[in-house]
Amino acid sequence: MPLIRWEPFREIDTLQREMNRLFDSLGTPSSDREQVSLGFVPPAEMTETADAVHLRLEIPGMEAKDLNIEVTAESVAISGERKEETKTEEKGMTRSEFRYGQFRRVIPLPTRIDNQNVRAEYKNGILKLELPKAEEEKHKVVKVNL
Repeated sequence: MPLIRWEPFREIDTLQREMNRLFDSLGTPSSDREQVSLGFVPPAEMTETADAVHLRLEIPGMEAKDLNIEVTAESVAISGERKEETKTEEKGMTRSEFRYGQFRRVIPLPTRIDNQNVRAEYKNGILKLELPKAEEEKHKVVKVNL
């Protein structure tokens, strides 16, 4: 049986190439299979005032009826599905970098809210939620010891 010389730096180089290939494929999907598996996650923006938490999500290309919003006292869950528009073309090539498929995003809230009085608006691809704080949170005073 012949001896094979082990070269640890070659192994590290191989591992690095594989990791680079993995991260490259996550950044820009190149096939339908990768597109479906990655899905899409809408970006969010949250601000807090004395009376409410304001949450905005960017969800373009969907209708309000396709969104499902569930609110608890501690979190907000938004889910939906962006359906792919099917086109049939006889000539030419089509390339799409749009993301299609189902998504679900759960966002923990910084304070307890009154989930019975949430207001929502969806216009121009932006979902706006106004989440009023629970009454006990509005008047909550925390004593800090030194």
